[in-house]
Amino acid sequence: MSAIDLYRHDIIIVGGGGAGLRAAIAAAEADPSQSIALVSKVYPMRSHTVSAEGGAAAVARADDTLEMHGYDTVKGSDFLGDQHVIEYFVEEAPKELTLLEHWGLPFSRNEDGTVATRAFGGMTTKRTWYAADKIGFHMLHTLFQTSLKYDNIVRYDEHFVSKLLIANDGSCRGVAAHDIRTGEMKAIIGKAVMLTTGGGGKIFPFTTNGMIKTGDGMALAYREGVPLKDMEFVQYHPTGLPGTGILITEATRGEGGYLTNKDGERFLVERDYGVGSKAELGPRDMISRAIVQEIEAGRGLSGPYGDYVNLDLRHLGEAKIDERLPFVRLLGRTYVGVDPVKDPLPIRPVVHYMMGGVDTDIDCATQLSGLYAAGETACVSLNGANRLGSNSLTECLVFGARGARHMTQYAKSIGQIDDKALVEQAKAEADRIDQLRGRQKGGEKLSEIRRKLNEAMESGCGVYRQQDTMKACLQDVSQLRGRVADLQLTDPSRVFNTEVIAALELANMVDVAEALAASALSRKESRGAHTCKDYPHRDDQNYLYHTMCTFSPSGPVIGKKDVTLGHWEPEERKY
Repeated sequence: MSAIDLYRHDIIIVGGGGAGLRAAIAAAEADPSQSIALVSKVYPMRSHTVSAEGGAAAVARADDTLEMHGYDTVKGSDFLGDQHVIEYFVEEAPKELTLLEHWGLPFSRNEDGTVATRAFGGMTTKRTWYAADKIGFHMLHTLFQTSLKYDNIVRYDEHFVSKLLIANDGSCRGVAAHDIRTGEMKAIIGKAVMLTTGGGGKIFPFTTNGMIKTGDGMALAYREGVPLKDMEFVQYHPTGLPGTGILITEATRGEGGYLTNKDGERFLVERDYGVGSKAELGPRDMISRAIVQEIEAGRGLSGPYGDYVNLDLRHLGEAKIDERLPFVRLLGRTYVGVDPVKDPLPIRPVVHYMMGGVDTDIDCATQLSGLYAAGETACVSLNGANRLGSNSLTECLVFGARGARHMTQYAKSIGQIDDKALVEQAKAEADRIDQLRGRQKGGEKLSEIRRKLNEAMESGCGVYRQQDTMKACLQDVSQLRGRVADLQLTDPSRVFNTEVIAALELANMVDVAEALAASALSRKESRGAHTCKDYPHRDDQNYLYHTMCTFSPSGPVIGKKDVTLGHWEPEERKY
């Protein structure tokens, strides 16, 4: 067996983005004596939180209330969000954003000095705090710089966690982490582990997600028997640039942008797409479906990367665009050669966010003792069937902090850990990865399996779905799981062997995709982001539940979990 290095901490956080950094800070403050490992496959400032543009939601205005924010979130979720979770979230949201402001986040301000807010889809008032159109950049900087104050946070940058370490009593007590720089395996032992590794949008071919969003945390938990919850609900953002999938923030519509077809019509105003007077500020799932319908009706435009509609900002004027949407102007000029001050931007729906994830309770704890999850990796059941824009950044803060405080208390209850079985697991994992390096005997290529995976997900689990195509998608992805085991790799090196990392990521992507496709096939209704043409209506009588997908060697096993309702009763979702 391979020799490995052993490191011990009290708690371990896997993922260095918004949720992970907030969790590390909360844990450091909750118990300054505990040692906190922050393990990230990239340098934290390269985490995907940095790409968020539009803003973060919390009640701040005199014309807003916690009740309104809660109701908007429940309705946006198509009544699949757990209402006790939502109530806690809206209460904590203003506190968390105010804390970030005190830590130095440069929120945009009104003339009177109060924090500026903008409208976002599905919200009844201007509730989204913003920093021009670079909120993620500023949020990640603020969190990262704040984390540097705490000596008890120990960072493991550029370490890829490939396995959770499970003690003899069945609890999670550490991770096996591959040091990308050296190629060495480390056993990082702790009393509790939190997964904050983001979503898995790269299982789709056209996404706003960066290359690092490969569902790693979801797959780690899934393979240890923790269910993935509500995986069928994948959010398409209405406004991505054709060809690249680069996000054009919802803030463009919050500031007054129009969506138009080839005839220059504001089709969300001219036709009934369920968004009513909200028009461009309807929820993301509804706007995405409207764009697809416009294109299918022949009212779209055609370009080198397929059909699209326009996002028109010209009427906002150059001064407002430069003040509030400078990054959007830069993206338009750089990636499609369009200056939004002078011409409309081409846009089309693009995979953006996963509402589903690792099943947790309100404390971010999973059913596996010692394992927690927060942020997009997790499904605490805030977002239900459709997330409202700008709730996600605040979710990372609220539940990253809550989860860290609870795992700190949990860790205090755990005595001495027997390292022997954990170290043996890490050694076995090191041997497995060593066997991947430069493995010439395999018959499968990484690029081919990734392409097949993308094609299957696009055809079966897009904006609109059908039973036959979802079934074919599931069969294709299940077949790919076997093919991943026969990969051929050519690079035998140890230092920064990105081919090995890509192979590990691909295995994670296939597991997450299979869970997603199986969950989607099982839900025979249309709700939120899951729109099934065979079953076009929401069916509360039979499907008002969370889908639970559990791993088995023979394929995903689908179960159910009750939705926690409250004083907001399910109603028809219209705007």
